[in-house]
Amino acid sequence: MIKIFFALVLIPLLFTKPSEATIVWLEPVTYDFGTIAAKEVKHSFSFRNNSNQPIIIDVIRTTCGCTVPNWSEVPIFPDSVGTIDVIFDGKSKGYFRKKVMVFFHHQRKPENLWITGYVTH
Repeated sequence: MIKIFFALVLIPLLFTKPSEATIVWLEPVTYDFGTIAAKEVKHSFSFRNNSNQPIIIDVIRTTCGCTVPNWSEVPIFPDSVGTIDVIFDGKSKGYFRKKVMVFFHHQRKPENLWITGYVTH
């Protein structure tokens, strides 16, 4: 029975082509602001729609209220470029590392972006 299961289910998985990524980030997914004064700073992350269908960003979640994402709610068509602006309000002194989770429509796992830096006063 186990041999039949292996032959019918697992062997075909070994020979299937991995699917291409729907999203291709055009730059690293981590951005370091370096040392900044206590102020707002912004960085834009760019990505390309690598699929053959338009995609939409459903929601973007952050790990704290000091990080605010901005994005367009219009569909990004195949082979087009979209951007996500991330604004960080550096009120608290010290090192920071914040995660930004981007949920694209029909994608179960988020695409994770990171911002880091050090705030001085």
